[in-house]
Amino acid sequence: MNHHQWALTPPMGWNSWDCYGAAVREEEIRGNAEYMAEHLLKFGWDYVVVDIQWSEPGAVSSHYRPFVPLEMDEYSRLIPDANRFPSSAGGQGFRPLSEYVHSLGLKFGIHIMRGIPRQAVHAGTAIKGTTATARDIAHTNSICPWNTDMYGIDPRKEGAQAYYDSLFELYAEWGVDFVKVDDIAASRLYGIHAEEIRMIRRAIDKCGRDMVLSLSPGPAPLDHAELLKDNANMWRMTDDFWDIWRLLYEMFERAEKWAPHVGPGQWPDCDMLPLGHLGIRSVDGGGADRWTRFTKDEQVTMMTLWSIFRSPLMFGGEMRDNDEWTLSLLTNEEILKAHRDGRNARMVYREEDRTAWTSEDENGQIYVALFNLREEETEVSVTLSQLDLTGAYAIRDLWAKRDIGSASDQVSAVLPPHASAFYALTKA
Repeated sequence: MNHHQWALTPPMGWNSWDCYGAAVREEEIRGNAEYMAEHLLKFGWDYVVVDIQWSEPGAVSSHYRPFVPLEMDEYSRLIPDANRFPSSAGGQGFRPLSEYVHSLGLKFGIHIMRGIPRQAVHAGTAIKGTTATARDIAHTNSICPWNTDMYGIDPRKEGAQAYYDSLFELYAEWGVDFVKVDDIAASRLYGIHAEEIRMIRRAIDKCGRDMVLSLSPGPAPLDHAELLKDNANMWRMTDDFWDIWRLLYEMFERAEKWAPHVGPGQWPDCDMLPLGHLGIRSVDGGGADRWTRFTKDEQVTMMTLWSIFRSPLMFGGEMRDNDEWTLSLLTNEEILKAHRDGRNARMVYREEDRTAWTSEDENGQIYVALFNLREEETEVSVTLSQLDLTGAYAIRDLWAKRDIGSASDQVSAVLPPHASAFYALTKA
């Protein structure tokens, strides 16, 4: 089966990075999974993803400790640290945790780094399914500029594919549904790692389990769009995204460029949603323990852009601390329907930081999003002719969940700074 079939709509879930950095613990994964099952599953949120360095016994924040020992099996494969993930003791790996997540009706995901552990290479440890060792397949000049855990893999070496095959064989045994691979879609040192992406695709296809493949970090190069679509389900089109207006402002241009490549099973990724309670043990993004620095208008603007563009939605905050406002952003059925069912999203225009986007669903409903990216209140409008529409259309405000009249000429809204409006238009 083509891998696109595993993510026909943009994946929706939670990732531990924005609140716990590299230091998330099993009880926090279980607790957030329970919250998702109770409050969000019925709205389509179903992935629970353990982010980076789950094999690092001493991880305390989003700052990586360089060159520290990691937990590893006899085949050069990293395994969960049993102090942070007690159910993994005795060689069980993530299987018990994934079974618990599955028991809640959810899906389980993990983050990994491209390549093979440096400690395996230095020790010359074995690789399952081949006589080659870790030392034989490593590309020791192919390193991550911000993390010291791994060397890249030389795809020309005997045993290289066997190593990736053994990794995903293990993840299939654990019951993994989603794998986020880092230091691969883009690198400050090397650009995209095309051959390792292809090796991972082959390994997933061989492992016997459907796994959504997410590639990080960004910005992924637009000129490699076909490679990304051929091998992955989602890929970051941005570097780490945080609760900073400048980063949200810049996302509009990225979305405009990537919009033609959005489609079933292939999702350019705006990165996580830094909403709610952030930075508990993650100090990236210029802030420690805090609630999101985005204003309410900016939070709505982010959700509106992610939804009409159809980015994957990965919530970043500690879900158990969500207030009513934050939960409301995640459970608006009409917004989520536009996210799930929209097609052919495109920017209609952008002038003086007023911008309009549109998409449509298969039933002929037209979605229109208006954005004020300026620093002062302004009116933003779009004409029906700009939307290639004629006649009269009933207008529904999706965030307010109410009908607000009709239009035969234009749709407009007076918006505060950094604010947005999201409408559905139906032929009157």
